[in-house]
Amino acid sequence: MVDLEFDELDTGLAVLTIDRPHARNAIGLETMAQLQDALDAAAGAQALVIKGAGDRAFVSGGDLKELSALRTLEDASAMAKRMRSICDQIATFPAPVIAALNGHAFGGGAEVAVAADIRVAADDIKIAFNQVLLEIMPAWGGAERLAAVVGKSKALLLAGSGIALDAVEAERIGLVDLVFPRASFDSTDGGWRSLARSLARRPAAEVKRVINGTSPDEAIASFARLWVKDAHWQAAERVMNRTPNRGPGAEGAT
Repeated sequence: MVDLEFDELDTGLAVLTIDRPHARNAIGLETMAQLQDALDAAAGAQALVIKGAGDRAFVSGGDLKELSALRTLEDASAMAKRMRSICDQIATFPAPVIAALNGHAFGGGAEVAVAADIRVAADDIKIAFNQVLLEIMPAWGGAERLAAVVGKSKALLLAGSGIALDAVEAERIGLVDLVFPRASFDSTDGGWRSLARSLARRPAAEVKRVINGTSPDEAIASFARLWVKDAHWQAAERVMNRTPNRGPGAEGAT
């Protein structure tokens, strides 16, 4: 099943959990439908976290027991198209999306991870685009997204060989953005939740929109909309009230 919860602190954070520990959170056709519904229900969130249940797997890929019934070209294409569309929806979600790698991300799980904007990981996980070990290839848009994250040559090395990276090595090449000790990964004051709440509380969705490509005029319009909001002036007042006036070198937002 797929669970969707909204943060109890009312920060605008939504947390989507793929909860199939008996199958290491593998994705079958029913799970795809539940993912689609959960993403639709999360619309309006200021930040979205995607994680797996437990600490063994983020997502272990496609559920081979379920998907083994798909033996025709048409069936295989339809399944791949459906899950690719879901990963596209993750990638184009209006607010920042964090993949919280609570466990290993293999095959399709790695594809879900790179559909997110940010990847954070516990320090004992591994990530692998290992579809080639089953004599297939990434089908959910993961190869292209991997190349955008780490470059074409590294993407070919990883997805072409199927080698697994530990969290530290994945962070070194930029595939993972932050690594947390396992003991603090799920904590509220030092793990993924703290980071996600910080993004949800701030105008990170506007930053994402500009990063993903807008015209200079649109970027300036986004800035201007934020500038005139009460939230900006309340934050500015807090800064001015605690910062001594040091003249031209005083701290400011711009």
